[in-house]
Amino acid sequence: MTERVVIVGGGIAGVSTAASLRAGGFDGDVTLVDSGDFPYDRPPLSKDFLTGTKDVKEIALQPSRWYDDQRVRLINRTTVTALRPGDGAVELGDGRLLRADRVVLATGGAAARLPVPGVGGERVHVLRTADDADRLRPALAPGARVLVVGAGLIGAEVASTAVRLGCEVVLVDPVAVPLAAALGPELAAWLHALHTRHRVTAVQAAVESFVDRPEGIEVGLGGVTRLYDAVVLGVGMVPCTELARAAGLEVDRGIIVDERHVTSNPAVLAVGDPARMRQVPRTEHWEAAQHDGARAAATLLGAPDPAPAAPWFWTDRHGLHIEAVGHMEAAAQTVLRGSYDDPSFAVFGLRDGLVVAAASVDDPAAVRAARRLIDRRVRVAADRLADPAVNLRGLLRG
Repeated sequence: MTERVVIVGGGIAGVSTAASLRAGGFDGDVTLVDSGDFPYDRPPLSKDFLTGTKDVKEIALQPSRWYDDQRVRLINRTTVTALRPGDGAVELGDGRLLRADRVVLATGGAAARLPVPGVGGERVHVLRTADDADRLRPALAPGARVLVVGAGLIGAEVASTAVRLGCEVVLVDPVAVPLAAALGPELAAWLHALHTRHRVTAVQAAVESFVDRPEGIEVGLGGVTRLYDAVVLGVGMVPCTELARAAGLEVDRGIIVDERHVTSNPAVLAVGDPARMRQVPRTEHWEAAQHDGARAAATLLGAPDPAPAAPWFWTDRHGLHIEAVGHMEAAAQTVLRGSYDDPSFAVFGLRDGLVVAAASVDDPAAVRAARRLIDRRVRVAADRLADPAVNLRGLLRG
């Protein structure tokens, strides 16, 4: 019988697990162990928090009173150094043992670094934590020469923030059209070209080296070197699996879990960025981590899984809000609703008469409707999707 649950890590997956346990009626002990002062949200780190318009308290995942109200014991500024599932406990950094019938690993991930010389220099930054953002913020002074490496979601957001702060920004990626698989090639190309329209220099190249000089950091790009004041790496995430590996859990590019988020040890579950199901692509987005927490809680409660939903994510750059749902790479046909010259528009991906994906610029309602069309497998004619006069919610009736 599960009476004591310890959740290791206070990101969205960990907090979602705790919230879902209480929402599902769990009446036992719930303890959340986090290395920071309190769990906070990470998407604002590249935007409002990086600019200084919000402080860390304003991006807290839950107000401090929530933990008391939900009877969640928050042990902050503390790490778990070892799992002892055979003893029904976890070991904390100060040597204390914390009793646990079941453990949920929500250990997150660390920012990836390029395997090139000089990557550990002081002028090379990553952006994964509030401390990272605090360290980066002074480097984004007006007129600073900033190189952003990686034009995916984080890189594009940082480039947008840096140029808004008055920096001279170069954005480099080895891929000609980043995010094409997620958004479709046409929309991805349009969004990537948006950087140029906002004074960001976009370069297709691979980074070869970093060399610290007294006057800046010299970066080798495609055989050419240039001097910058700061470099920001946005090149992905490395799952934090050290605890799992030391405990003898199966680890292979992440902590291996089944569809109920149970690891190779039935007393331990894993959620969020470090968890990986076999033969299932990893989805490293905010809502995916939130859903992981809900599914793990259902497992602990012995309840059915929540209804599946098409994967969804959002991003912001240069004053525009972009959302996407589904799997655009699975589409056999794309349909544009509106025009790329409009203030807002959407792109739908179809296969065999079914919507499999959608992405929008400043039109979140289109993505909400598309998500329902995907989840309910409603057949839709392409010309109706393309017509802005057609009410998308009406299409749900088939």
